[in-house]
Amino acid sequence: MAEDTNLTLDEFAPDEALASEAHFDVEEKTASDLAPVFDVPVNISAVLGRASLSVAQLLQLGQGSVLELDRKVGEAIDIYVNNRLVARGEVVVVDERLGVTMTEIIKDGDSAS
Repeated sequence: MAEDTNLTLDEFAPDEALASEAHFDVEEKTASDLAPVFDVPVNISAVLGRASLSVAQLLQLGQGSVLELDRKVGEAIDIYVNNRLVARGEVVVVDERLGVTMTEIIKDGDSAS
């Protein structure tokens, strides 16, 4: 017959800390702590907006065509890293090139807004 190895809470020593009460020394992190992941490739997308078109409508587009997006002028764009929404930002021009300034970092669960 197998011996019952389940422990109840009262079987722990009264002065023994529970895992949820454990205190860990948290060192201050710096950018150099991330050095092992510096060479990991990531895909970054800045999404200005979206549009739905049929194939026929897509084929009718040509140089100079205007495509209406689901965003308004000046509205924040979405910034994705590896297809995951991580931030919102604004389009900027830097030395005649387009760029993005992040204005809001999206935490887990905040992307539904």
